[in-house]
Amino acid sequence: MGDLISNETGSIIGLIHGKGGGLDIPKPFEHEIYLFDTRVAGTSHVEGIEELEPHMSIGDKLNFFREPENQYDSKAIVIKNADGVKIGYVPQTDNVIFSRLMDAGKLLFGRITSKSMAGKWLKIEIKIFLKE
Repeated sequence: MGDLISNETGSIIGLIHGKGGGLDIPKPFEHEIYLFDTRVAGTSHVEGIEELEPHMSIGDKLNFFREPENQYDSKAIVIKNADGVKIGYVPQTDNVIFSRLMDAGKLLFGRITSKSMAGKWLKIEIKIFLKE
């Protein structure tokens, strides 16, 4: 019988640890669950939004961050682009359930579905997803 521990490529130990000796455990299945269509609120209050607009594309991922200390809305959810630049908020009329999910540790994010400039106002439509 061969040496099970020293023969990494053909042994049970080798299967578990892989050829480089590192532990090779499969990652759990992750997927995105579509939740809701909405828009980004407050884009007209973001300084430099006109300069940001050309750098945003349909399908871009947007990151969500809770802002419970917000003086206008304790359920506020800030939306930032991939570079970490704030582009607005989840509308207050839509954020009650989403803020509760985030407060419970769930990871929510958005994807741009459309965008258009109307004067100095950037209208951004998004889909909200839950990452499981």
